[in-house]
Amino acid sequence: MVKKSVLIKEDASDSPRVAHLKEQGRDRLISQGAVSEASTSLSSSFIVPFAKAIGANAAHIGFLSAFSGLVAPLGNLWGARLMEKRKSRKHIHVLYTWWLAFVWIPIVLLAFLYTKNLVVPYLPALLVVLYSLFIFLSAVKDPPSFSWIGDLVPEQQRGHYFARRNRIIGWWGVFIFLVGGLILHWFEDKLFVLAIYASVFLFSILLRIVSLYQVKRVFCPHFVLHKSSHFTFLAFLKRYDNFGKFAVFQALFNFAVMVASPFFAVYMLNDLHFNLFTFTAVSLSSTIFYLLLTPLAGKFSDRYGNLKLLYVAAWSFPVTPVLWIFLKDPFLLFLLPGFTAGLGNAAFSIGATNYMYDSVKPEKRGLCFTYSNILSGVGIFFGSILGGLMIQYLDVTFMNTTLFVFLIAAILRFVVAFSFVPQLEEVRPTASLRGLHWDIFHPFKTLHSDVVWFKKFVHER
Repeated sequence: MVKKSVLIKEDASDSPRVAHLKEQGRDRLISQGAVSEASTSLSSSFIVPFAKAIGANAAHIGFLSAFSGLVAPLGNLWGARLMEKRKSRKHIHVLYTWWLAFVWIPIVLLAFLYTKNLVVPYLPALLVVLYSLFIFLSAVKDPPSFSWIGDLVPEQQRGHYFARRNRIIGWWGVFIFLVGGLILHWFEDKLFVLAIYASVFLFSILLRIVSLYQVKRVFCPHFVLHKSSHFTFLAFLKRYDNFGKFAVFQALFNFAVMVASPFFAVYMLNDLHFNLFTFTAVSLSSTIFYLLLTPLAGKFSDRYGNLKLLYVAAWSFPVTPVLWIFLKDPFLLFLLPGFTAGLGNAAFSIGATNYMYDSVKPEKRGLCFTYSNILSGVGIFFGSILGGLMIQYLDVTFMNTTLFVFLIAAILRFVVAFSFVPQLEEVRPTASLRGLHWDIFHPFKTLHSDVVWFKKFVHER
């Protein structure tokens, strides 16, 4: 039997009413994303310190990231399947956001079990299972959300829109993460610190529910089923076209990144002995630079294309773990690796997202997004496992074991990036870099424009 897949139906895109609904939906998705990011900042962002508080070691942290990467593609597959069955992308998003909120209740119970000295040796493993379930549920709604938002944003506005959306969402996430970090720092040495973790996680549930109210008001274009749009994962691999090369690059690059990325937090807490306030500040550095540089990345994407942004990421990501090897001072860690990581994240997030939109037809976006994430999930799984096992069991005599793993990660990032990025082709016509100039004040101008946008958005609601 031939499987069915999703094809976006054009909702009379030249209709003034539909155009207005799409514009309104784009604005609402920004505010919804901000609330959702706040929830994530109070939950996932503190999962590593919480894991350590209930007895997790480096291997547990590695498995925490690894299994998360493995189950995410399974969630993507299920999400794509639900799109075929249920039709309503909004319904899928809303339903699984409910599940996302309440999966944190049993995670909160782990703190209670630890304080009561119940099944303590098994708590880190239980956390890995529960957090993997959270990642699975989150991944289920990614294909419909990716397809949905792609229908709302015109091609020529994607760089600008996603830069603004990521910026506003990110700044709100930074603020909430900082507040959460200050609260946890204040009670860090107190006996009831786990109760504070539990309270923070419970508040994140409330924020997740608030985001549901917002997403329900977003316009969702209709779509119909079309038999010819479906293709198998095997066919996707065999084709190995331009997007296929990008998917393989993304998977291997995620592998290289995850060898080190989950363990910066472990290194700060175990080796550098940072308190939770210093940990929070240094952890925020890459996000702050990312938000400052995202406007430039979005503007660059619209004018000069996404492939050039991927080259920027290819140079930035390998430098970051090298800097961690030589720097110990919190201020320098905030400034230098924070900048390179922020630059790499801004370039890669805008470049990779828009490259996927440009490279794939609307009717195939859901499946291509899912299959690409399957490959990335495998890369994340093995990268996290490799990093965690090396830190836990490798006996390095000439330098700190964690720093040795950072060095390995840097080499892998460089080799993967410059083995694959030159093979990719720019999909749409772009301007030449000749005569390129930057307005160094552009990021700060965009902050002002974002404030103006926010005031207008609130006033119109």
